[in-house]
Amino acid sequence: MKTNSVEQGERLARRVSFADIGAFQALVGELSKNIKYIEKCLGVNISIKGNTVSIYGDPPSDDVAEKLLKQLYPLVREGYPIHPADIDQGVRLLLQNPQAKLRDLLRDTIFISAGKRPITPKTILQKQYIEAIQTHDIVFGIGPAGTGKTYLAMAMAMASFAKKELRRIILARPAVEAGEKLGFLPGDLYEKVNPYLRPLYDALHDMIDFEKATRMIERGDIEVAPLAFMRGRTLNDSFVILDEAQNTTSEQMKMFLTRLGYSSKAVITGDITQIDLPEGTTSGLVEAREILSDIEGISVVMFTDQDVVRHPLVQEIIKAYEKRTASRESRFRR
Repeated sequence: MKTNSVEQGERLARRVSFADIGAFQALVGELSKNIKYIEKCLGVNISIKGNTVSIYGDPPSDDVAEKLLKQLYPLVREGYPIHPADIDQGVRLLLQNPQAKLRDLLRDTIFISAGKRPITPKTILQKQYIEAIQTHDIVFGIGPAGTGKTYLAMAMAMASFAKKELRRIILARPAVEAGEKLGFLPGDLYEKVNPYLRPLYDALHDMIDFEKATRMIERGDIEVAPLAFMRGRTLNDSFVILDEAQNTTSEQMKMFLTRLGYSSKAVITGDITQIDLPEGTTSGLVEAREILSDIEGISVVMFTDQDVVRHPLVQEIIKAYEKRTASRESRFRR
């Protein structure tokens, strides 16, 4: 790669040349889609001539665009497919830390999904979360929707199962009503609780194809069940994930944590800003964070809106709600 600056009118452009034409074309994307997305994210203009790009924009956006292209280029040469989410996270990371290295995140593959897409951490905190799961037997992942808490935990569970480090994967959720009433839903008990478990099935089917997931569930390799089904059991050789844990009571959380047996891991995820328990009921997740975080072997990872990896608007929605909540609390204190 060669870098220099040229003036066009009153604007100073950052010009970068790439030697490998094939890799450069993959970096640019079909119909220049990756370049257009970088322009949209950073508010810069990027022109292409041959194997050279010229970046026009104001600092720090022009600097981030240059660093982003330079860091993505060697990854593309190694066969890494660039997705819009990679650009989103690369922009965010480099704006926060100009010295950040995207390779440390994007090449840290946890699991290969059914669509041959590598599942990797997208933020520094997500990487710390993965490392916590690797080194601790109980991990709490707490933060807003879209931060990858449950998805990454499931990827880690699938990777551990593939390496034969455990015998089964257990995915659990409390069946707590959030506006709708269980009793009015049609069907038997399984049909009543199944809507609450649907998000776990969705994440599972995103990682492995439907037929394989069905076979694993039928064999008992994967169990998807309401939290209440954990009572009285000892879970050995298992990777256990408790999702939506903010909706557990203190008693339910204690029951779940004491199910853990030999050679097992537990990951507990939740968003303490979205508690659907009856007013006056203490969230088991909130309580557990307060009383267990200092125990050796337990790790608590707190995500923020900066770790949201869904549609870019999700992050803005979360910020807007947090701003509204903070404003209301400020008025109440007065």
